[in-house]
Amino acid sequence: MSSTEALVADLSRMLSPDRVRAEPLELALYGRDASVMEGQAAAVCFPLTTAEVQAAVKVARAHNRPIVPRGSGTGLAGGSVPVGERPPLVIVTTKMDRILKVDPERRVAWVEPGVLNLDLSHRIAHLGLHFAPDPSSQQSCSIGGNVANNSGGPHCLAYGVTSAHVLAVEVVLPDGEVTVLGSEDPDAEPTGYDLRGAFVGSEGTMGIATKIAVRLTPNPPAVITLLADYASVEDAAATVTEIIAAGIVPAALEMMDALITRAVEEYVHAGFPMDAAAVLLVEVDGLPEGTDAAANAVTRIALDNGAGNVRRAVDPAERALLWKGRKSAFGAIARIAPNYYLHDTVVPRTKLVEVLTKVYEIAARHDLTMMNVFHAGDGNLHPLIVFDRRDEGIMDRVWQAGTEIIEACVAAGGVLSGEHGIGLEKRDYMHLIFSPDDLDAQARLRAAFDPDEACNPMKVLPAGARCGDLQAVPAGAWI
Repeated sequence: MSSTEALVADLSRMLSPDRVRAEPLELALYGRDASVMEGQAAAVCFPLTTAEVQAAVKVARAHNRPIVPRGSGTGLAGGSVPVGERPPLVIVTTKMDRILKVDPERRVAWVEPGVLNLDLSHRIAHLGLHFAPDPSSQQSCSIGGNVANNSGGPHCLAYGVTSAHVLAVEVVLPDGEVTVLGSEDPDAEPTGYDLRGAFVGSEGTMGIATKIAVRLTPNPPAVITLLADYASVEDAAATVTEIIAAGIVPAALEMMDALITRAVEEYVHAGFPMDAAAVLLVEVDGLPEGTDAAANAVTRIALDNGAGNVRRAVDPAERALLWKGRKSAFGAIARIAPNYYLHDTVVPRTKLVEVLTKVYEIAARHDLTMMNVFHAGDGNLHPLIVFDRRDEGIMDRVWQAGTEIIEACVAAGGVLSGEHGIGLEKRDYMHLIFSPDDLDAQARLRAAFDPDEACNPMKVLPAGARCGDLQAVPAGAWI
């Protein structure tokens, strides 16, 4: 019996044979996520309970196999791509999809990691509550994945990213032990180190979340959504800067350029202007009087900065259609080409136009189609390279353009990621932001949870992040 067969046999005894897979199709499917990277798993398993996750981790460790936690696989930075000298066991939590408890008075819910982001909000809508983080993939991404990547979304401008909405996490640690980080008491201050805060955003390198206490947010009494169109990207960016400078913090402030706007409109038919160089989608919420005043102020600022038209959604159906357009952007580009490479960097708002100009220049120099759709309010850029990977030599140009985009954003005072995480994609660029001492401190924190580097190996931290450490990804393993 081979080592892989022995691993599968032991997992099948601890879980059940129908929830342990090692066939080529399953291994191919779970060897990648929504990024353009690929790896190789030894096996894939689908636990139902914390005890089964614990058992799977212990079996993997007994067989000297690393583990890779995985949710819905919507990640865009290769965070759940299995890599390593020995192919890992992928532990998929999508079948752990129960909402365990909802306390509407304290505005807290305990959920399993496989609960889909939008499903939670739908299930508690009758209580006048929702889960605030809203990634574009919220119809399919899991809350466990949101915790791993500290996910954001359009409305994180006002409501904050996932870390602001997670109170406690039950975790299976890399050695198979179970612990709870944080407290479900929304008013409790952490005693000692904030290990909950360290775990959220750790991208599966510190253990596997098996239960999550999330903070629930009351639905606002009034919401107004505005769509403004512009003849230039510069005017749209100037509007963003002036809105924030005026002391207005919208619930969301999104920008789309001409190419992505046309693609979205042809796909969704939401009423986006086909001839605009850029559009802004702005949402304000709160008490009715204040919301109306904020919407009027945003409208004045938009018109003063060259907006051709500012449209106000007349009812919830129109508002939902506008947001469907924004959140369908990445699906819409399939009408143009079968593949895309989506970046996730953050730059100061005052540098938006400067960096966007450089992004378009980079795309033109490498003969690539580039679109931009992003969270303009906090400078979180999402340059989108659209391509067909079957074209000879295209991937070399895509990777080179990606590198130049990262370097341009960092040079403008930006950072590597706003919400997608570091994963494999940006791991080797960490030195652009962090000093050797910074990286060493991060490596030591990780080692406190996982001294053997058995949990999601080779992610986030580059080779040599800790003195004496050497990591190597086999050539071509993730491209």
